[in-house]
Amino acid sequence: MEKQRRVIALGFFDGVHMGHGALLRRVKETADALGAEPAAFTFDKSPTAALTGQTIPLLSTLEDRTELMAQLYGIKSVIIAPFDTMQHMDWEEFIADYLVEKMGAVHVVAGHDFHFGYMGEGNPERLRAKCQALGVGCDIIPKVELDGVTVSSTYIRTLIAQGEMERAVEFLGHPYRLTRQVTHGKRLGSRLGFPTVNLRIPEGVIVPAFGVYATRVWVLPVWPDNHEPPGPQHLPGEGPYMAVTNVGVRPTVEDGDQVTVESFLLDFNGDLYGRTVRAEFYKYLRPERKFPSVEALAEEIQHNADQTREFFWRVTANGSVPSAAP
Repeated sequence: MEKQRRVIALGFFDGVHMGHGALLRRVKETADALGAEPAAFTFDKSPTAALTGQTIPLLSTLEDRTELMAQLYGIKSVIIAPFDTMQHMDWEEFIADYLVEKMGAVHVVAGHDFHFGYMGEGNPERLRAKCQALGVGCDIIPKVELDGVTVSSTYIRTLIAQGEMERAVEFLGHPYRLTRQVTHGKRLGSRLGFPTVNLRIPEGVIVPAFGVYATRVWVLPVWPDNHEPPGPQHLPGEGPYMAVTNVGVRPTVEDGDQVTVESFLLDFNGDLYGRTVRAEFYKYLRPERKFPSVEALAEEIQHNADQTREFFWRVTANGSVPSAAP
């Protein structure tokens, strides 16, 4: 069987932001021109966290990373490598034996600061020279800036931790997202008159600033495990639904220190328990705070719902609602 020819983007791609997008767009363009498969190479965990021992929260899970690259940039395959193994590989071996021989790379694309191999000895200059010697194409993409600020996962992480979602959307090129299975909550939504979905933030993923956000929620489709044609076990996707989403510990109902993500869905009736949903965060509306009663909380959520409707009406009218729809 003939080996798959690939054009491969190299990086960790946490968040799949606008800087990553410059690499991924080049990969897709080059792959189309060469009749090859557009692909990306990434690691199973953060190289920076592994090398420094620091706790660095991720902007996206591996699953969201993979889906964003496919949805936004047309990447057909994502190569997920174990960092613990790859960090001990000789840099020349990584290029010649792994990328070219094993993965079928005919062209690679990397960022200006990409380092690889044992002790990080591989760098963009060595990558370009080695690829030229092997007859493999190579593009090194310079840093991407917005408003004079370098687009980076580190900067976007700061924005999300501070609740600056609108600016985070600009630098990501899409809304910050959380994709999880709906879990049982305390049935607060039924008491307040809004259907709700309760999500848990995955371990190791960043927790947005506590507070209330204007969001959109997608209900993802359910397909049979064996990929047979749709049948009774298939459930179509739904949405997006506008939602008011609270991130925090819900002080009014005394949840203790348990961090929850609870979305109050607008214009929806039904129970989504057990379904997988994707919440997209667009705008920070207010800090989380304790209300004197559940009734006062319900009144405030209605106000937040009106704010959410107005926000999406305005940005839709302007044609500026970025999304990575299922």
